Amino acid sequence: MIDFGDIDLADVDWAVLVAAAIVGYLVGSVNPAAIIARLRGIDLRSAGSGNPGATNVARTMGGRWGVLVGVLDVLKGLLPALVFGRFGLGAAEVAGLAAVLGHITSPFLRGRGGKGVATTLGALLGVQPLWVVYVLVGFLVGFALFRRIGIGAAFGAVVLIALGLAAPALDGKLFGIGLGALVLVRHGRNIAAAWQELRGGDGTAGQDSAGDGKAGEDSAGAGESTPGPPQA
Repeated sequence: MIDFGDIDLADVDWAVLVAAAIVGYLVGSVNPAAIIARLRGIDLRSAGSGNPGATNVARTMGGRWGVLVGVLDVLKGLLPALVFGRFGLGAAEVAGLAAVLGHITSPFLRGRGGKGVATTLGALLGVQPLWVVYVLVGFLVGFALFRRIGIGAAFGAVVLIALGLAAPALDGKLFGIGLGALVLVRHGRNIAAAWQELRGGDGTAGQDSAGDGKAGEDSAGAGESTPGPPQA
């Protein structure tokens, strides 16, 4: 069993951890938004915001397709964590974290992926489901204050980092801090836009993509280079 809580690294099954990292990353790298859009004859690079995510799919193809993509993105984080959870908590954490990293840096999209929020949710559901409650509260507070989905996600990421710092075991710390940091970094432009707005600007300069602008706006992909060709 792999559990980094009271670990002697000599007892860790590194082969399982490497397998968890590889499988998690590859599963996370598959982009449902790009695949579904291509099957429907739509190139997301030139449609809507240009972002290969659930929000842009909902804007360009309809809400039900956006929901489908969102659910699939959650499953990308959940399933690897559940499968490798059979080998221990540490393996589940590695698989979930790798899935989020794969989603964000998909090699099938030339290193450009989504924001990782839905896949992070899936990883949390598979490893630390109770944390989802606290992260959701953080999201709702951020959204209520700024009316921006991206800022809500950033607030949730900060809560996730705090949960990681408070975790008693090293593996929990690395898992929470790692996931939170990935999401926070991917929402850097949202944070910059909110800061500009607080200082009296209009908050539009540098605004990030992925449907993370003010509520009801599709700012996904604004100010970013478009991703590479989606996988077939």
